[in-house]
Amino acid sequence: MINRRQAKKSKVATANPVKKGAANVKIIAGQWRGRVLRFPEVDGLRPTGNRIRETLFNWLAPSLPGSRCLDAFSGSGALGFEALSRGAASLTMLEPDRIANQHLHNNMKLLGASDCKIWAVRAEQWLAIPATESFDIVFIDPPFTLDLWPGVLTQLEQNGWLATNAYIYIETPKHYALHTPAHWQLQRSKQAGQVTFSLYQRGSD
Repeated sequence: MINRRQAKKSKVATANPVKKGAANVKIIAGQWRGRVLRFPEVDGLRPTGNRIRETLFNWLAPSLPGSRCLDAFSGSGALGFEALSRGAASLTMLEPDRIANQHLHNNMKLLGASDCKIWAVRAEQWLAIPATESFDIVFIDPPFTLDLWPGVLTQLEQNGWLATNAYIYIETPKHYALHTPAHWQLQRSKQAGQVTFSLYQRGSD
């Protein structure tokens, strides 16, 4: 028999929905170190684990202060709020689910994150229009079952959402064949369980 703690761990690892009211994620470092973010039961919501986040933000450390960040599939807000905590200048979060979006607003108020904008819209819809701003760092961590990577990566590039030399962080299933624009240069890539996480930098066309 699996106890509740084991079940919760298993659901996160297999990218299944989490139990309502039973899940939270902790900010690892920066001005909000140790603060807890709660998130609800939402299909496909899969918060990035502590070990992966620690590795990712070690990779980004030289480029993060003062950066403009886009968390395109915000979910729990773990990536975006961690970026702000560690010195990002601004954060835009996209989350279409009404309940998850409300939790993001609650966490924004809890942290006093004044440099944060949260939009109730799907990433593939928001990125489909010509860019209204450009981002230095973009987090792409969609629900694994929807296969949104090809369209979203194309929209980021073709519609002008990326700053010169922007960094793009991407999570995929372990054996997913990811295709990126030819001038995106792979900087780092690792695996954790059934997840591959990679950091690219946009080069010149």
